[in-house]
Amino acid sequence: MAEPMKIRAKMEGDAADVKVLMSHPMETGQRKNEKGELVPRHFIQSVIATHNGKIVLDAQWSQAIARNPFLGFRIKGARAGDKITISWTDNKGDKGGIDTTVAAS
Repeated sequence: MAEPMKIRAKMEGDAADVKVLMSHPMETGQRKNEKGELVPRHFIQSVIATHNGKIVLDAQWSQAIARNPFLGFRIKGARAGDKITISWTDNKGDKGGIDTTVAAS
């Protein structure tokens, strides 16, 4: 992808607030290019988030998600210094991922 993913995880009370911006075209397969031809479908299908190696989010997406999707969620029981990893796979087999450590509030 053209731009890298961005991630931020920060403690908010007793939970970590995680925010992720993924760079992806997320084409629906219904848009036409300048020549009037349909642009092929190209979208993220699977997103997995782990907290210290344990899966805390497993999402199945479709072409209905907007370009450069933003994902936000909270993890109860997290602590400053814990590792958060996000990975995705799209319908063409491309993959992306990023990780960070939870920052203190």
